[in-house]
Amino acid sequence: MEFQAGRGEWFCALEWARLLGHRGQREQALEVLAPYIATNWWPAARARAELLEGWGRVEEAIAVSRPYAEAGDRLALVFFARLLARHGHSGEAFMLLRAGIQDWFLAECLVDVAEAAGMDEEAAALLESRVEAAVPACNDPDCNNLRMEPSNAVDLLATIRERQGRIEEAIALLHTREATSVNGRDQLADLLARHDRITELRAYAASEFHGHAVQRLAEVLEERGDVEGAIAAYRTFGATPDGMWHVAVPLSELLVRHGRGDETIEVMRALAERPGGAEDWIVHTLCTLYADHGRPRDGLAYLDALKARSGGKEEWDFFRMRLPLMADCGLLDEAIEQARAHAEGDTWYAAWALSDVLAEAGRTEEAAAVLEQHPTFNSSLRAERLIDLGRIEDAVRVLRQPRTKPITPAWDGAYSTEPPF
Repeated sequence: MEFQAGRGEWFCALEWARLLGHRGQREQALEVLAPYIATNWWPAARARAELLEGWGRVEEAIAVSRPYAEAGDRLALVFFARLLARHGHSGEAFMLLRAGIQDWFLAECLVDVAEAAGMDEEAAALLESRVEAAVPACNDPDCNNLRMEPSNAVDLLATIRERQGRIEEAIALLHTREATSVNGRDQLADLLARHDRITELRAYAASEFHGHAVQRLAEVLEERGDVEGAIAAYRTFGATPDGMWHVAVPLSELLVRHGRGDETIEVMRALAERPGGAEDWIVHTLCTLYADHGRPRDGLAYLDALKARSGGKEEWDFFRMRLPLMADCGLLDEAIEQARAHAEGDTWYAAWALSDVLAEAGRTEEAAAVLEQHPTFNSSLRAERLIDLGRIEDAVRVLRQPRTKPITPAWDGAYSTEPPF
């Protein structure tokens, strides 16, 4: 690692500096980062600041970070503000962030800092003014959408109100949102769950389209030991038009956690059998369930039926699901033969899938050889296979090879039916 760090490999330099710090060789650790910091590169400066903070040299960490924050780098500004807040300077952090209140990322940090600074009301006032300043998103008089900066102003204001114990205000605010879910979570559902307002959560879950509210309801019921209630909540939502599309996966995970594998398979099988339901992610989930519950032949039978409905044709995205099922049935050699005979069997992505199955079967040499047929692709997986074989130097050599991107011809107006699309 020391050698690679000296060659200019950033991630090796970062880990080498951390390791030296753990060994107590702190000045040497800082010297490792010095060439990178000399280029005024923020990630290197941040790494230095993190090391210094971890060693208790907080003022030095602040001094390293400050120029980047003051230069306007938003990532540096958020890091710097949180660093200040962690060490008794939350008021200064708040003042630095308030000028960027229109940026959702900075606004989120400001609300966190405001709690430590005891400045919740000041933050709320800033956010309220931004909500009031929202304007129509377009010139259409019938358009009800508003353009708000920051886009998360309502969510953040509700966070402050909940923090202040003003729960009714927080709930009312969250009911005004246009976008209800962020990264698969619904803030209103989480708030209702935290405050044990289960009746309201049930009502909201029945009306919320994405299924994230009913997922939160099911989580609460499961935590309380009411597994049947959680399952019923999902099934009720799933009975609505398109409802099961949104909750099939969390329902399946719930059933699996409680040893109800056959029910899980039936949930995904029923979804796959719906018109338009045999999408690759659904079928893949179903085949994985068949494999995990000792029913690989049932999985193959399903794929056979699906292939028959498609006139005997089977795209690679569906064929590759056969490979682990066939391996589980003791048909690995047949799986390899069929894979190589497939119309897409000589592609780099087919090699990736075939290599995975061979590696799972303990045939690592063959798994590596398959990938070597496509040397310009799959370099990370090739290196992984070589490491498994103890060929470390070969793995490093593969990772150092320059990657060449295929030349994409100019679009002639015709849509391709050949992968990659």
